[in-house]
Amino acid sequence: MHDSACGPVAAADFSAAERAAVYKAIHTRRDVRDQFLPRPVDDEVLLRLLDAAHHAPSVGFMQPWNFILIRDAARKAEVHQAFTRANAEAKAMFTDERQALYASLKLEGIVKAPVNLCITCDRTRGGDVVLGRTHNRQMDVYSTVCAVQNLWLAARAEGIGVGWVSIYHDRDMRRILAIPDHVEIIAYLCIGYVDQLYDQPELQKRGWRERLPLDQLIYEDQWDTGADFSSDRPRPDPAAASPAIPSISG
Repeated sequence: MHDSACGPVAAADFSAAERAAVYKAIHTRRDVRDQFLPRPVDDEVLLRLLDAAHHAPSVGFMQPWNFILIRDAARKAEVHQAFTRANAEAKAMFTDERQALYASLKLEGIVKAPVNLCITCDRTRGGDVVLGRTHNRQMDVYSTVCAVQNLWLAARAEGIGVGWVSIYHDRDMRRILAIPDHVEIIAYLCIGYVDQLYDQPELQKRGWRERLPLDQLIYEDQWDTGADFSSDRPRPDPAAASPAIPSISG
């Protein structure tokens, strides 16, 4: 017998203003590298962001994420040292104008942001057989990335910037944060209030890469083998070196 108490309820509608707010958060979200203010992030606000992350979709309702908050200055300094070593290696991988442009990026969020956050994925949670992960073993990782996006959009609505640090050796981060081998590091985030943001992604403003036209990314029924998006070249724009949005509250 069907139990109506376990069934779906009426879907809640969004007002025009609510709908616009969602799209505003999506379109004005930025990867913040240097513009963090020293203003502390209250625990109440931080918990709202983590709760938004915790409400992300997850395969088999696995909820594989954990959240490691890093506020200790010494621990952040150790992470920054690991980043600095890896960043020098990354710079050497680029040549010519790209190397110069890469070197000009200010990547100080680890030290400047009041809160650092490492989001992980426990791939053993839920056992060996997880509903929905039986044939695509990466679904738990994808689920955790959804948690990152939820947090990022909620942070934008709170006037808080987020920067995603991906330049480090996995072994270094595991050692610094005592992360066990069976747990995957998904994201290391810098979190703090901002009062300026770029009006376009910083890498687009500074000529690293253009946003691809949406109509070139949509295929019908099968993959388009003629598509090629590998030929972008940087077009440096020195005038775009500073954030162009003076306020995030409007």
